[in-house]
Amino acid sequence: MAGRKVSRATATRVGAGGASAPVRSAAAAEPLSRGAPDAPQRRLRILSSAHLADGPASELSEFEFGLIVAHNAFTRWATRCMAAAGMPELAITDVLVLHHVRHRDRPKKLSDVCFTLNYEDTHVVSYALRKLVGLGLLESTRQGKEVLYGTTEAGRALVDRYRELRGVCLLPSVTGDPGDVRTLAETAQLLRVLSGVYDQAARAAASL
Repeated sequence: MAGRKVSRATATRVGAGGASAPVRSAAAAEPLSRGAPDAPQRRLRILSSAHLADGPASELSEFEFGLIVAHNAFTRWATRCMAAAGMPELAITDVLVLHHVRHRDRPKKLSDVCFTLNYEDTHVVSYALRKLVGLGLLESTRQGKEVLYGTTEAGRALVDRYRELRGVCLLPSVTGDPGDVRTLAETAQLLRVLSGVYDQAARAAASL
């Protein structure tokens, strides 16, 4: 009828026998902000791989997309901050290894660094350690059959400069009320738990 309004979300198709059936339009997939009070509210999901969100635990795909973009943003930040501190030659693994070797000013073995940072490929970390030694940021000493790595004076000065720039460029954007601090701590704990879940899943996949 010319006078009737048809909903954007649901139209009516009349079959040969006169029966009617609802036809869902693309608009039905959008979040509902208006309509009847009992209408289901659909939350817009931000995904990069919708096919992975089709099924149980679909929220995990949404989390994984957040993890991907956060990882890439953190990598970009860490390398650019280190470049601003005076060492543009360092890639993300070099930056992470340098910070961890400086951790508590205790010498670290290759296996210590790989274990703590959860690197499976020891060659990647070994290359970073040799590179940092070559740049004069780390020094190596032998203890029996083991090689221990510690930061040099130049390495400590570089890390201190990075920390100073981090305080200027990054921290003002994330510091807030105690609730925000608790959220960061809880998120960090969740990420550590999920790292174990993904490690176990990786072992399961390798055994197939």
